[in-house]
Amino acid sequence: MPVMAENWHALSSTDTLTRLESRASGLTEAEAKERLSKFGANTLEEKAGKSPVLRFLSQFASPLVYVLLAAAAVSAFTGHPVDTLTILGVLLANAVIGYIQESKAEKAMAALREMAAPRAKVRRAGKLRDITAADLVPGDVIIIEEGDRVPADARLLELAGLRVNESSLTGESEPVEKALGALRAEVTVGDRTNMVFQSTAATQGKAVAVVAATGMNTELGRIAGSLSGITEEKTPLQKGIARLSNYLVIILLAVCGLILGVGLIRGLEPVEMFLLAVAAAVSAIPEGLPAVVTVVLAIGMRMMAQRNAIIRKLVAVETLGSATVICSDKTGTLTLNQMTTRQLYADGRSVDITGEGYRPDGEFQEDGKVIAADDETLRLALRIGALCNNATVTTGQECCSLFGDPTEGALLVAAAKAGLFKEDLDKQYRRLDEIPFSSERQYMATLNDAGKVHITHAKGAAEKLLGMCSHIYNGGRPAALDEAARHGVRRQIETMAGQAMRVLALAYAELPTTVTRLEEEHISGKLVLAGLAGIADPPRPEAREAVAAALGAGIRVVMITGDHAATAQAIAREVGIGGGRAMTGADVAALSDAELAAAVKGVSVFARIEPLQKLRIVRAWKSHGEVVAVTGDGVNDAPALKAADIGVAMGKSGTDVAREAADMVLADDNFASVVAAVEEGRGIFNRLRAVIYFLLASNIGELMALAAAIAILGDAPLLAAQILWINVVTDATITVPLAMEPRRGDELKSPPRSPEVSIIYPGLMWRVGYTALIMAAVVFGIFYWAEQRFTVEEARTLVFCTVVSFELWKGFIARSDELPAIKIGFFSNRWLLLAIGIAVLLQLAAVYLPFLQAAFRTVPPTPQMWAIAVGAGFSIFAVEELRKIFFPRLFSRGKWRRGE
Repeated sequence: MPVMAENWHALSSTDTLTRLESRASGLTEAEAKERLSKFGANTLEEKAGKSPVLRFLSQFASPLVYVLLAAAAVSAFTGHPVDTLTILGVLLANAVIGYIQESKAEKAMAALREMAAPRAKVRRAGKLRDITAADLVPGDVIIIEEGDRVPADARLLELAGLRVNESSLTGESEPVEKALGALRAEVTVGDRTNMVFQSTAATQGKAVAVVAATGMNTELGRIAGSLSGITEEKTPLQKGIARLSNYLVIILLAVCGLILGVGLIRGLEPVEMFLLAVAAAVSAIPEGLPAVVTVVLAIGMRMMAQRNAIIRKLVAVETLGSATVICSDKTGTLTLNQMTTRQLYADGRSVDITGEGYRPDGEFQEDGKVIAADDETLRLALRIGALCNNATVTTGQECCSLFGDPTEGALLVAAAKAGLFKEDLDKQYRRLDEIPFSSERQYMATLNDAGKVHITHAKGAAEKLLGMCSHIYNGGRPAALDEAARHGVRRQIETMAGQAMRVLALAYAELPTTVTRLEEEHISGKLVLAGLAGIADPPRPEAREAVAAALGAGIRVVMITGDHAATAQAIAREVGIGGGRAMTGADVAALSDAELAAAVKGVSVFARIEPLQKLRIVRAWKSHGEVVAVTGDGVNDAPALKAADIGVAMGKSGTDVAREAADMVLADDNFASVVAAVEEGRGIFNRLRAVIYFLLASNIGELMALAAAIAILGDAPLLAAQILWINVVTDATITVPLAMEPRRGDELKSPPRSPEVSIIYPGLMWRVGYTALIMAAVVFGIFYWAEQRFTVEEARTLVFCTVVSFELWKGFIARSDELPAIKIGFFSNRWLLLAIGIAVLLQLAAVYLPFLQAAFRTVPPTPQMWAIAVGAGFSIFAVEELRKIFFPRLFSRGKWRRGE
């Protein structure tokens, strides 16, 4: 039975077979069966989750829900079925929404399992068989061909130009060229060139390999294990609502006890006082709060979706608005994940090529000026790149798609920009033979029929091909490649490499027509260097602007990638990520968690990072109290996406694993959409605060007026039914339009909210108390005045209308705590105007319709009463508007930072 080890890359292929007790002909069926029972199926384990019933019941585990359930029970006991059903309906709706969201999150592990290759070609006792990948065991010898998904982690035994796309595992955009030799034990996953890993894809060549790890022992399995072990923390919104719930419990017990006790002491009817206390209890708790919060977040989800940000978890909508750090993947996030030829060096000239990705649109520029691509030397270099090429770039409904190696695709697109298309060139220069690319040769060459002569076209590693050249194409003809010319070419190679470009040399040689089979001896030392091609995965055009916007909003942007440090730093410079040093995966591995936490603040670029190292980096940032957003698209990003305060996955290029582990998915894979989501998130949080202010100020104001009147005047200014009606008319109609308040356009000008500051802050509570006190004093004064002049029914009707008037005017002032209505635009929120109109009609019905008059014991108000009610309500609007003009930041203490 084989000894399981992790450093298979440090062993020779022979030693690997020995340690695995296998052989080149593969295992026998009996050996495979025995090992399958020992090591288990080549699948990822599924962590048992909550049962559907428990998941649904867990949605009720909240202090606010407990209080609302108690209020519903009291309402039912005292004969208020409408209120009981309303409260229970709100709770049920929220539980259903939460259950659906949590169920979707459970799909992350299922997506990981689906990524495993379903079939595998394996040698068993010298015979080639096609089996289910789940039946693979350590020691199995597998065959990997171009286009195959690798079914397990394996050590390579034989090679024929194998290149593997490992971007989903390591984040490196360029396919990895594989080799056979043993490596140092400490090399990272991305540099283990003698290994292939489960769920990666072979893009070129073929190979024979021996399976070294299956199931949860693979690199993908380790990621799956770390993903299932991560516990998700509560978002700032959840913490804020929990704190609010505790405040409300205290307010409920204190005020209701006070009202009941004072009323009994003053000799009021016990039954009436009990019903009044119950109404006050329902009023003390904004029973619509969970529903309103859900509505605010749902509306925010819709607005974010319009800006290409799809939210998967409802309570995480606002979290991105409080992000202080964005840890961004490079490949496919800040860059296009499409290799592009960016520069050509030919005939001593450096020519830049514009255009990004695989779309054949772009210009040729020299010294910043557009030039025609009709120069013979330039076209020669481009023709070589297109003919010495096995890739295909096709145009479809969404241009453009690549089949083959991304580097070769970049050369095809560059040629197409000059009007040189591979299909036409292949007809003109029929291919006769080929020397395929291999890591040992470091070049590829083709033999093409040019009529009177045969021409070999070659491309490959610049230094390698330069050594095979005897001439250089200059001035329209080959010239001797002397030492001075070689030195000049080498300088250009270094310059292009310093700009994070992969440099390929392009060369040719004319051969007699008698040569029909191409051998290295035909070209070694006989090639003519036509030029150099600089290829890179370019940054997205809008990435720089998006990064600048994030920095302007006080958000730190950090790049975390599996790519090489030089490439990562060059891209970081292009998009404006700076202000810190670069750190590699080896550097991270050498640090303890405490040391890493101390180091991260000085780092802007993390390169050659492995999946679990990315998770460590995210946790290091979070240890400083930062709210961390993580973007990514690959399997390698899943643990970090789940561990972050909010994970942002790419919708187009992202894997199922990344999307399922994330809180938000970008439909357009555009980093700029992250910044748009930050702006929207901040707007959502402002709307939530507006709703909370409205609900608390209204309900506390009612309670203060009620308590004062009973204590001082010995009578209640409102009946229980009237209190409940006010809550229904105002809370239900005003809060939802407040949740639809348009963005101001200045959301990114404010600093990120400190993680210590939640939805409720000191300034908000002072503002609640201040407006509630004004409302209570005015309502008490009106009731005191009316009792001496009208019947008790008329006095209560006047107070009834006055409180509703207060609530409706308060809807206007709740829109902003700093900006007056004249600056916001009185009519900018049309939904609020419509809601106020509906509320006015409902209130008119309550005081004029006979059957509602009987239910609420109201009388038709006189014009004088209406003038008092409307004027009293307007007073709070006038006071707040003046305050916002002269003291706009009076109640901003602790809004963004604790103590500020």
